[in-house]
Amino acid sequence: MRLILTCLAALLLLIQYPLWFGKGGWLRVAELDQQVTAAVKKTEDLKARNAKLGSEVQDLKTGTGAVEERARYELGMVKENEVFVQVLPAGTAAPELAVKPVPAAEPLPPVRSTP
Repeated sequence: MRLILTCLAALLLLIQYPLWFGKGGWLRVAELDQQVTAAVKKTEDLKARNAKLGSEVQDLKTGTGAVEERARYELGMVKENEVFVQVLPAGTAAPELAVKPVPAAEPLPPVRSTP
């Protein structure tokens, strides 16, 4: 009787091994589930990024406001008859001027913007 119980226990363990550690076992399924979750998260992030870029492209195609905003912030351009004022936070040193300041008695030259 003891021999039969030992054989049945061994067979039970042999049957359980592929269920837990085999190619389609529970541990592999849990690992694949984590990979699917990570892929879904990455896909959602990329979809949000694509939607943002799509709306930006649409703004650039149809409106001039987005083009003007980019020209101002990225290229530092100003419109005609505008004065550029830069406010620095307290405690920061003023940047050195590349051009000598014009005396106050002389009128300032008009600001040109390049296309």
